[in-house]
This record gives sequence, structure tokens and C-alpha cells, in this order.
Amino acid sequence: MIKYLFIWCLGAQFLFGQQTEYVDFKSAYADIYFNDVSNHTITGSVIYYFEVLKDIDSVYIDAKGFNSIHYKLDGQHKDSLYTNDKLIVKYPFKANSEHKIAISYQTIPKKTMYFIDWDFEDGNPQIWTQGQGKYTSHWLPSFDDMNEKVEFDLNITFHEDYQVIANGKLTYKQNNESTITWMYDMQKPMSSYLLALAIGKYRKRVAYASSGIPLEMYYYPKDSLKFEPTYRYTKRMFDFLENEIGFAYPWQNYKQIPVKDFLYAGMENTSATIFSDAFVVDSTAFIDKNYVNVNAHELAHQWFGDLVTETSGTHHWLQEGFATYYALLAEREVFGVDYYHYKLFEYAEELKMQDAAGGSTALLDPKSSSTTFYKKGAWALTILHEKVGDKAFKKAIKNYLKNYQFKNVETIDFIDAVEKTSRKDLSDFVATWLESETLHYDQLRDFLSKKSADYKLFFELDCQGAKQACFNFLETSKNNLLKIEVINSLGGAIPEYLYGSKDIKIRQALAQTVYDIPLEQKANYESLLKDKSYTTMETALYNLWRNFPLEREKYLDETKGVIGFNDKNIRILWLTLALITEDYDNVYRRRYLRELTSYTGPKYSFEIRQNAFSYLNQIEACKEACKDNLKLATKHHNWRFKKFAKDLLHTIN
Repeated sequence: MIKYLFIWCLGAQFLFGQQTEYVDFKSAYADIYFNDVSNHTITGSVIYYFEVLKDIDSVYIDAKGFNSIHYKLDGQHKDSLYTNDKLIVKYPFKANSEHKIAISYQTIPKKTMYFIDWDFEDGNPQIWTQGQGKYTSHWLPSFDDMNEKVEFDLNITFHEDYQVIANGKLTYKQNNESTITWMYDMQKPMSSYLLALAIGKYRKRVAYASSGIPLEMYYYPKDSLKFEPTYRYTKRMFDFLENEIGFAYPWQNYKQIPVKDFLYAGMENTSATIFSDAFVVDSTAFIDKNYVNVNAHELAHQWFGDLVTETSGTHHWLQEGFATYYALLAEREVFGVDYYHYKLFEYAEELKMQDAAGGSTALLDPKSSSTTFYKKGAWALTILHEKVGDKAFKKAIKNYLKNYQFKNVETIDFIDAVEKTSRKDLSDFVATWLESETLHYDQLRDFLSKKSADYKLFFELDCQGAKQACFNFLETSKNNLLKIEVINSLGGAIPEYLYGSKDIKIRQALAQTVYDIPLEQKANYESLLKDKSYTTMETALYNLWRNFPLEREKYLDETKGVIGFNDKNIRILWLTLALITEDYDNVYRRRYLRELTSYTGPKYSFEIRQNAFSYLNQIEACKEACKDNLKLATKHHNWRFKKFAKDLLHTIN
């Protein structure tokens, strides 16, 4: 018996790496119930239909850490061979046969599904998922291998007071006694990591693309006034990308849902992007922190990643590089060519910094950084587009998507498509931009210099050694984005006339560059405090407070009611300065400290909490309640915030 089990395990291990060669799972119909939200318990069932391609003695379905799980094969064969990682179905499957497996289960997901704010009466209760890098198999028996694509239909039952959003088209809502069953239909296959659901109290507005695709945009009821700036340009970018890519949007609809304490900026779940509610902004915040780039990036993934999916991490740039590239094109459509070139410049500078730190990697290295996959990937496509010409490039993209839709690809598949339409040998391009770790920064600079005379002049400037040339550039150039770079390079030696600029970003650069404010520029600098930019206001408040101690009360009075971004950047700074300004509002000092400390509590977003922790630590006011909240933060699901909390707790203790 021991010998048999050992031999079977070796066979299963071999099978686990290549099941898609033997079995093709076609469709899935899942029912999901949340019977005990307080304990994060899910009860569910899923039926898979699959075809056997070659003779095989077992198949498996990934299922991580389930409390109980059972299956019935073809309505007869029953078993529960479960390894705590995989459900294994042992049966003498024959090639060209079709089967059905019905699975019932219960689980408390350790990852991938997150229950937010259910412990607070005045919180914003939500449930949301994040499958990429975490595995959907924590909450639904499914497939960690992205090469297995399935057409999923989800039926989700939840309390009637909440909205339930998932992949696909909502076909029906069944009203039960106190719950509603939401039935979502997908018509095309996708990888399991792109499955998603979001549950919360939402409202939505629907626009329609020129092609007729419904664009469903969700928001919290309290944020109705933030709807327009948050989703600004959504329809315009959707229409642009459909036209630019040249291949029709492949899904039934497109939904976007903000959630609290998301792990990333956004995630391109098929037809249902989930994004951080930090990007839910008002018109003032839009200037400095908007959703436009993330919006375009996740939308581009609906083609590059969702429709056509990498076979492995070696080809990850086919998703992130493409999404970054097409997001840039969408932003060019919205903000203009100067903005587009400037973003390319920023990407080049970020890659240069990575290179200087010894971190350059090849695009075909599966262990490359996000900077490589995203920024170098976008630059590689920009160079390739220029090399083969617009007509050949666009035709290749269209053919690539058509030939590999709902399939998995490697880089050679894309390169072959471009070589066929351009009739050019791209081996040189592949070696230089995809296989090589070397960053060819000079070629990036040359590209920008050829596209814009401003960049040619800018790259020749030395603002430390020849300031007059930089002053001349500021007077003559019409490119305000490059002017900002020059202002930053001058290190505070700023011509006073720039304070009269109507460009809010130039004025912001002044606020951030002039650290020691000359008395003769005091009135000009004070005007920055009234700019419609939360970043400018925050910087100006601190610098004025620091430079002019006798007028601190005046500056605090002027900004007393300003909150700032969703992370309360100005309010938290204000509270901190009010607490350390001698004799300012002494009657309310305890109230200010209580408010600042309250922002460290778990009912607030991790961005707010991190700001509050940082400032309380700086003024040595992180007392018992603050420390208790900091200990709670070390168990947060967002790993960056968790690390911050652990590091700070270690410092304080």
C-alpha cells in the first residue's frame, strides 16, 4: 500500500505540471453562499464540464485549505481524495470522453477573499477578491494554472441590502426571504485568476461605448459628487482603445468597482475591474491623484492579459508592458502629445535609476521588477512601433489578438505576428530589447529628441553648472512639463516671475522646490496656499509654518477645515502642526490629539492610518491607543502596510 501510494504521488506530481495536455475543462457553474460573514465562512458548489484529450487515470482541481470538500463524477462516482491543496479525482478516463464533476465545499479563505469593516457599526462593510498572485482556489475550487481557461457562471447569494458584482452579465436577481441571489453569466473562457466578486453598498451609473458595450461605473452613495472626476474620460478612453487596438472589446460589459484597502492600484478581472478607493477623488484631487492612468491600464488588460494570456511569468511583459503602452496612448488622446512624451521621459528616468542601482533585468526574465515589465515593456513597444511603422504594427496587433483570442501565448507568437505584417527580421530587436539586461538609455533619449526639439534642448542643459541656459529655457519653452523638471533642477534658485504662472503644476513645483523662502518672496509663496491642489497646499502649509514662526497661527487658521486627499494628507498635517505650535488653540489640544490618534484605528483606510502613525511617531505622541492600533496593523492584509507597521513598532519599542 505504501509503495502504491508513493508511485501514485510521483505520477500525480508529473500530472500536476501538465494537466492541460490531457484534459480541457470547458465550463463551470458555481453557487456561492455567505452563511456566516462574521467568521468569513463560505459554502458553495461548482459543476465542471470537461473533455478528456488523452487517456489518464486521474484529474485534479486546485482547492487550498478547505474545511470540507466532496465530489461526484458523472452523477455516480463519489470520493473526497483531498490533499489540502488539490481535489484529486481518480478514475480511468479515456480519450475523447466528456464528463461532469459536481463539487460541494465549505471554507474560510486564508487569502484572495477579503472581508472589510464588518466589525464596525459605522464602517463600510465590503467583501472583495484578488486572484492574481494569490490564487482564486482559496475560495472556489478552480485552477491555479493560467493555461486552463474556463467559461464561468457565478450565482452568489447575499443579504438583500448589498450589491453583488461579479464577472460577466447579470442575467437575473432572485429575491429570497432576506437575501438575493445574483446570477452572472460569462460567454467566453478565461483563466481562474481573473474571477472576481465585490460585495458592498454601491450605486452605479451606466454609459455606453460607441460599440454599444455597457460601461457600469460603481460608487459609494456618499461619493456621488466625486463620480464625475473619478470616472472622467472613461467612455472616451474606451472608444479610443477599441479603435486603436483594432479588435472589438471581447466581453459582454465592462464594470469598475472601488474597494477599501485594496492590495494594488487596480486589478483587471475579466469584465470587472476592482480598484482602490483612494482614486475616488473630487475635482481638486484630480489635479494630482486621479484614476485616469489606472483606468486605461486595467481596461487595456481586457485584451492583453484577459483575452490573450501569458503561458508563464517569462512572458509577463505581454500583459503589463502592453497595458502600460496602451494606457499611455489613451492618455495621449486625453492630455495631448506633450504629456505622452513626458510620461515616456519619466519611464526612461525610472529605468535609468534602476540601472544605476544595478537592478536592470531583461523583459524575458520572469523575476524582473515591475519597473522592467511595465516601463521597459512600454518602451520596447514604442520602439517596435516606430521600427515597423504604424500600419504594420496595428495589423500585427489585430492578427495577434484574432489568432490567439481566449488562448495562452509566448513572446514568439507576438514577434511572429509583427514579422509577418512588417516583413522585417526582428531578431535584433528581440536581442536588444527583450533578451538583454542592458538598458539602452541613449536610444530612449534619441527617440524623444527626434520627436520634440524641446527634449533635444533639455537634454543639453546643466542647471548646476550653467544656470543661465536653464533660465533661458524657462522663458522660451512652451513645454510646461519640462519647465517643471528645470525648476526642480535649479534647487530653489527660481525666477520670481514664475509665481505669476497660471499653470498649477509649475506653481506646485515652486512650492516643492523653494524650501527656504526668501522674505521678498513671502507674499508670492503665501499665494500657493490658495491653489486648487492638495499637494501644493500641503507643501506650502508646512514650508510657511517652518519659515515664519511668528505667523504660524495665521497659516493654521487659513487651512483649518481642509481635509485633502482620501488619505487626509492636509488634515493630518494640520493636526500635527497644531499640536506642536505653542499656545495654539490650547482649549482644543486634547481634542486634536484624540482626532489624530483616532485615524490610526482599523476603521480607517490603511493610507490614513499610515499617515497618522508617521506623524504621531515624529512628534513622539504615539501613546497606548496608538500602539495598540499599530499592533493590530501588523496583521493587516496589505503587505506594504503590514511591513510599515512592523518596522515602526520595532522602532518605537
